[in-house]
Amino acid sequence: MKSNLTISACKAMVFAAGLGTRLKPFTDSHPKALAVVNGKTLLQRNLDYLKGFGIHDIVINVHHFADQIIDFLRVHTDPNMTIFISHEKDGPFETGGGLAFAANQFSGNNNPFIVMNVDMLTNLDLNGMFEFHQKITPLATLAVTKRESSRQFLFDDEMKLVGWRNNTTGEHKWVENPVEEVRPYSFSGIHIMDPIIFNLMPKSGTFSITDVYLGLAATQSIVGYDHSGDIILDVGKPESIVQAEKLFGN
Repeated sequence: MKSNLTISACKAMVFAAGLGTRLKPFTDSHPKALAVVNGKTLLQRNLDYLKGFGIHDIVINVHHFADQIIDFLRVHTDPNMTIFISHEKDGPFETGGGLAFAANQFSGNNNPFIVMNVDMLTNLDLNGMFEFHQKITPLATLAVTKRESSRQFLFDDEMKLVGWRNNTTGEHKWVENPVEEVRPYSFSGIHIMDPIIFNLMPKSGTFSITDVYLGLAATQSIVGYDHSGDIILDVGKPESIVQAEKLFGN
């Protein structure tokens, strides 16, 4: 990896293909990416967020009401940005499958790339996270914070991924053997990945990137980046829109 690489040289992918069932009734007739917070869609907010760090080359996966997102981008895309639509017509393929489906957009590029969920809003300093990723050079860096959530990644004292748990059901998934003392963190929906991951994960199918990480973490470095103290909001429910409007202006 180039030590003088800047984040502006990297591509990004925005996951926007999900059904958004938690945002019903809005998502009965719209994709969640077009939910509006203070007059601006979630998709536009996250495109602006990425642009703020100089990232202009972006892949967006679509499925649920895909045409609405495509039509929106025709009108609202910044002329200085290059947008590629990864249309999962037979999907959605979940996060891992969606990434695999768009793999050709990252071929021939050795730079790390950023992945983010369209329904997460944050003021995380991506530059700081990117510098951390370059210094550690893991396969993947996951943005996490200390906050309550239904599902959490589990890390050891060095912030290496060791497991995952569902706090509602009590289900655990471990990288190897169960670990008694872990550090639970909630995922912020932002990853930085090395493109070599495409050689280590399934080439197609419907699967979660979480399961990919858990399957690889025994032999690959997958680490957490703690940005506790930043604003981070999962805008996945109607009441979250109200909260987002208090935290994120026009």
